[in-house]
Amino acid sequence: MQGSSSNRSTGRGGACGRRLRLGRVAAAAGLALASTAATAGPVVTTTAGAVSGEALDGVSVYRGIPYAEAPVGELRWKPPAAKAAWEGVRDATRFGPVCHQPEFPNVPANIYFEHLPAMSEDCLSLSIWKPDGAERLPVFVWIHGGSLLTGAGTFPLYDGARLARQGMIVAAINYRLGALGFMAHPELSAESPDGVSGNYGLLDQIAALRWIERNIAAFGGDPDNVAIAGESAGALSIMNLMTAPPAQGLFDKAIMQSAYMVSQPHLKEMRHGHPSAESEGLRLAEALGAGSIADLRAASAAEITKRATTLGFRTWITVDGKIVPYQLPESFDRGAQARVPILAGFNSGEIRSLRMLLPAPQPGKERYEREIRERYGELADLYLRIYPADTIEESLLQAVRDGLYGWTTQRLAMSQASVGAPAWLYLFDHGYRAADRLGLHAFHGAELPYVFGTIGETGPNWPRIPDTREERALSDAMLGYWASFAKSGRPVVDGAPPWPHYSPKEPWMIFAERPRIVNDVLGLRYELNEAVVCRRRAAGDLQWNWNVSVAAPPLPPKVEPCR
Repeated sequence: MQGSSSNRSTGRGGACGRRLRLGRVAAAAGLALASTAATAGPVVTTTAGAVSGEALDGVSVYRGIPYAEAPVGELRWKPPAAKAAWEGVRDATRFGPVCHQPEFPNVPANIYFEHLPAMSEDCLSLSIWKPDGAERLPVFVWIHGGSLLTGAGTFPLYDGARLARQGMIVAAINYRLGALGFMAHPELSAESPDGVSGNYGLLDQIAALRWIERNIAAFGGDPDNVAIAGESAGALSIMNLMTAPPAQGLFDKAIMQSAYMVSQPHLKEMRHGHPSAESEGLRLAEALGAGSIADLRAASAAEITKRATTLGFRTWITVDGKIVPYQLPESFDRGAQARVPILAGFNSGEIRSLRMLLPAPQPGKERYEREIRERYGELADLYLRIYPADTIEESLLQAVRDGLYGWTTQRLAMSQASVGAPAWLYLFDHGYRAADRLGLHAFHGAELPYVFGTIGETGPNWPRIPDTREERALSDAMLGYWASFAKSGRPVVDGAPPWPHYSPKEPWMIFAERPRIVNDVLGLRYELNEAVVCRRRAAGDLQWNWNVSVAAPPLPPKVEPCR
């Protein structure tokens, strides 16, 4: 089994000295360094200056540490630059601002609602939890989800204290979101030495990993034993980090919860059914009444964020040939990904809380069967056997789930196996009364409080998890598996079932009332979705993953090597 030392030789293969050129140091006018006089909390010295945290029950917390200079105003839509040094000891007892994002209404239907603190472009910060006496400990880096549009590493759901008590340093990062983090534009590409634009939020994540490589030893962490972890858009980010040349050598293991390997727009060309990223940036600028990037940089960041959302700007990671060289399946097919152990999985009820992804309106049985046959051709019989017309709603929920999350999970494992890196797969199928009563059994993100041990610290609209011995036991097991994997590259927990790595027999861990092993989860579902995606990729003019079931375009012709 591959441990951290061998991970370094494969996943980091000679790339440790590589450094991303992040451009000149840029301090925005009028931004205070927020340094303070020394406080009574624990102090650590970073490359930019000293920070003072807060000691809490065997764990010291350092909140809101800037890992890069915030590109604001006239520097907006530029790569992050090194943080300017400050004098004295910086107060790190409070989280920094969250990155600009839409403020959705606080309604009971929005279970993901969080009370947002102040928002700012000056948001490139991370927080660290370290156990007392830390010395050369493994590092767990959390990248939050939220469709690349919302979220923050500061939410109570992601509190790293319990993971840190497992013997790790835990870091959670913020990165630019929405149009401010991912808009491409021809003028921005012309400014870039590499001729590219967009992907600024991904560059932020890389900058945070480089900061960790330089600074985590001062907190008692081991820069040669770093696991990156994320859920949903955080897991999408990790797949892109695994294939991004500038990120190689910055991590040794990867955890991806509810990852989705969707097609992504290309920078300058319309491909796979996506308009070019630059054309979408031009469209947004025109809708905002901006004749140039200078006009956009003079506008309010909050106004850009608010209006971009209402104008229908879609936030994507862009295939630019530099940071993201290829579509994700192609990168993995080429064996161009980081050859590191992975832990990946999805939830049985992913789409129960994401019903906006379902086709609407739902068809009747006869129309359902007719449309499936029209859209899936010679694969229709197999499709209807897996997703029958007798239970249309459940078939739709499962089809979208499998197309997005299930197919991605197994494909990741198979891709890593092909380059000699082990993978561990799971299905989260746990329910409890408050969630099940709302029809949200094992919904998207439901595993998060169990992984972090924060089942009593979820958001205000999150279905309340009962504080019982059984719920705590499941959380302890999951937290233990995740921590073990982050530390050693193998998920092992005393008193819990041994978790075999992925092999042709396809063993998975299922987290239901308790952990247990099954030999197969997807079966023919994977084969079906792989065949569909393969044909769509070969056609070159169709998106994949999102458009399934009665929303699918007609299946392209069979080509080699697609079946």
